[in-house]
Amino acid sequence: MSEAPVSWHARLAELGVRLPPVATPVASYVPAVRSGQLVYTSGQLPFVDGGLRRTGKVGGSVDPEEAAADAKVCALNALAAVDELVGLDSVARIVRVVGYVASAEGFGGQPRVVNGASEFLGRVFGDAGQHARSAVGVAELPMNAPVEVELVVELR
Repeated sequence: MSEAPVSWHARLAELGVRLPPVATPVASYVPAVRSGQLVYTSGQLPFVDGGLRRTGKVGGSVDPEEAAADAKVCALNALAAVDELVGLDSVARIVRVVGYVASAEGFGGQPRVVNGASEFLGRVFGDAGQHARSAVGVAELPMNAPVEVELVVELR
């Protein structure tokens, strides 16, 4: 694993990315919880300015490339939840990513969609962004979102 930059916030700034406000939970849960040296985020939807970027099923009304961009937004929202709980600069590495893709019948490109989150995390964290991952096709997601992403991160 390579050395962490001085600040993950600084790395985001280098990439021209700002953390959004933490998305308000749509049900009875919290955005993230800490257990020992790990933080688990709740599933994050592609909210921008309080609303979903788009709705529908990937491989149907939602193009897989659009869904990959949504997965990146989900990962960014998950980082915002981590930042609010423990501070982003306390992250040592991304341990696991789970992506859920609302899939039209016959769509099998879930890994390509979730790459939107994985590749973004790699750009931000470098070697510390290497992670285990699942990309799961599902029939429906909350609010008819096309994708949902959750993270597990290890703290320094």
